[in-house]
Amino acid sequence: MKIYKSSNNIIIESAGKHYLADTKDWNALVNQENLYGKLKDHANASNEINWTADMLQAPIGTQEIWAAGVTYFRSREARMEESKDSGADVFYSKVYEAERPELFFKSTHYRVANPGGKVNIRKDSKWNVPEPELTLLINSSGKIVGYTIGNDMSSRDIEGENPLYLPQAKCYDLAAAIGPCLFVPEEPIDPNSKIVMKIERDSKIVFEGDISINQMKRGHEELAEFLFREMSFPDGVYLMTGTCLVPDDTFTLQPGDIVSIEIEAIGILKNTVAIR
Repeated sequence: MKIYKSSNNIIIESAGKHYLADTKDWNALVNQENLYGKLKDHANASNEINWTADMLQAPIGTQEIWAAGVTYFRSREARMEESKDSGADVFYSKVYEAERPELFFKSTHYRVANPGGKVNIRKDSKWNVPEPELTLLINSSGKIVGYTIGNDMSSRDIEGENPLYLPQAKCYDLAAAIGPCLFVPEEPIDPNSKIVMKIERDSKIVFEGDISINQMKRGHEELAEFLFREMSFPDGVYLMTGTCLVPDDTFTLQPGDIVSIEIEAIGILKNTVAIR
């Protein structure tokens, strides 16, 4: 099952057919108990509609977006490399091995880029990269109920200069994109699912890579449990689970680049890079 959000409606996709949701309240829809079953029952009882996925909005209501860091070995290596001059590389090595994961706030819903829209790079940064991440939707009860694709835009030179600058490296207008839909399966997503990222510049591919999500050191349930330990999320929350597709140290995004991130079960999230 998939849920899409447009400017006027919420659309449910089941077995390639589309149905109009019986509510426009995203928060209420995704926080129902047994979400998969409710969506399936609604599709079975509804009339199919003709619909094309144009002018999509990010599949989000008023949820916050959080992120997990250094959950893949490649991410550990990249973070250590970018921060070695500041002497902070040891922190990334330690957090990779520690019991407690790195969790940080990423974005409010109103700063999120829509599928097909623009994602920003900072004017005061010289080293910017996209970070493709499987993103969990965790409902208000702390249960993982769905998945989407996330782009955790990052200013690597700012974070590398000092880890205390992490919020500036990670949090700014249009620094996050999610979509194109919320994927709600009956069972947890296949651990062999691949994340594929391509970056195009002037119609040429300048980066391409893929990785299976089973390369994550930490489990999805583990990350969700830590996030909910001392916090509540009345409308649910999105959690980006980390990345390991990191372009080499000579690469930085430029305005006009097109970033495409694909997870087969979910779809393709495509955004164009811009400067505010």
